Amino acid sequence: MQVVILAAGRGVRMGKITENTPKPMLPIKGKPILAHKIEALPREIDEVILIVGYLKEQIEAHFGNSYDGRRITYIEQRELDGTGGAINLAKGILKGKFLVMMGDDLYAKKDIESVMRHDLAVLGLEVMDPERFGVIRTGEDGTVVDIVEKPKIAGPALANIGLYVLNESFFDYPSVPIGNGEYGLPQTMVQMKDKNKIYTEKASAWFPIGNPDDYEKAGKIIDKFI
Repeated sequence: MQVVILAAGRGVRMGKITENTPKPMLPIKGKPILAHKIEALPREIDEVILIVGYLKEQIEAHFGNSYDGRRITYIEQRELDGTGGAINLAKGILKGKFLVMMGDDLYAKKDIESVMRHDLAVLGLEVMDPERFGVIRTGEDGTVVDIVEKPKIAGPALANIGLYVLNESFFDYPSVPIGNGEYGLPQTMVQMKDKNKIYTEKASAWFPIGNPDDYEKAGKIIDKFI
């Protein structure tokens, strides 16, 4: 099975920390964030497709063609046109069911294993402040009806935290524009409900590294995710 990890951005909110280092390569306990993520993947994942961009040479030099017993493939995202644009770059090499995750978010290993049980799924986290997130709306059977960005509703709600199980049928649907020249992966995936059930799994833990304070905190909690 393959995983696509989106790791092309600079991480501008990190400030000077990412001037000379791409955010996925920032070290935690002596290892890049991306290394921790790859090592936490279930063994069914035998190929890691990295969507790279900013200072991609550092990522390529560190991981080479193989890491942790998995084949590593690189695709450059020259135009930052969103998560939908990024995944479409890998269209030609993806086969069957595959996993997609963000390059700078930490996910619990057991949650990755849970979501991988499905042929089509999204991982969510219950939050009390849904106005900060894309929120997963589900039907009576618990499958996805819609994913709505920053709705003005009260919590609790299930936030989309950017980990998906997709399959090749995803590319049969047109990429959905979300503004500023970007295309959204979750918005495109929702279209698949016309012929498929998109399942949800609740995450036990999730930690996005978005700013220097998050990065400092990540070093203290990384053991929960490896």
